[in-house]
Amino acid sequence: MNQNIRFCTTTDGVRLAYAVSGQGPPLVMSASWLTHLEHQWRSLAWRPWLDIFTGEHKVLRHDARGCGLSDRDVGHLSFESAVRDFECVIEAASFRRFALVGACSGGAIAIEYAVRHPERVSHLVLYGTYARGQLRRTDRPDDLEKGRVLLDLTRLGWGREDHAFLQIWASRYQPGGTLEYLRSWSDQMRAATSADYRRPIASNRLEHGCARSRAQDQVPRPDRPSRARRGRAG
Repeated sequence: MNQNIRFCTTTDGVRLAYAVSGQGPPLVMSASWLTHLEHQWRSLAWRPWLDIFTGEHKVLRHDARGCGLSDRDVGHLSFESAVRDFECVIEAASFRRFALVGACSGGAIAIEYAVRHPERVSHLVLYGTYARGQLRRTDRPDDLEKGRVLLDLTRLGWGREDHAFLQIWASRYQPGGTLEYLRSWSDQMRAATSADYRRPIASNRLEHGCARSRAQDQVPRPDRPSRARRGRAG
């Protein structure tokens, strides 16, 4: 699939990569934890999504700060910066009204964007996501401990096929995946970001799931078409 990769710059000077591909009604995908605009077309997990979406829609995607083709040497990672980056990309691509898809950690960003800009979102589709980051779930102490352990495993085993971390990490996103899929996830991890930025990105991802309760209180909104699909979200 041909895609047109472009770049825009945020108000704090971060260069973000975004891509437009396909033809049809506009559809925007919020960035999940690990993204790489080029590698996702080779990913066994992501390629089926992209084939279906771009076959019927004009699709906008972007690489989050610190990942893929976007600037990696960034000093500020937060939920707010992720939402503002998303706003920046959408404005740069001149998408005015569109269906919005949020999967995994990208769901929280999609939710917040829809709350701030309801006039821009025609449909909101959420898949395997959550309204509170793992380290924000104070009513579930086990989740707090699991989150901290996962951060340590991230630091030790990033992108290594021979490390137990890969099996743990991949099984959270694709339970029962074959060895071929595990290797595909490992390739994506290495392509998406470097070891130098793995821990802050992982930490931000675990925490930011909806850092402000205002967003989780807005789900679902009955005044626009929405769909939610349960799945295994980290």
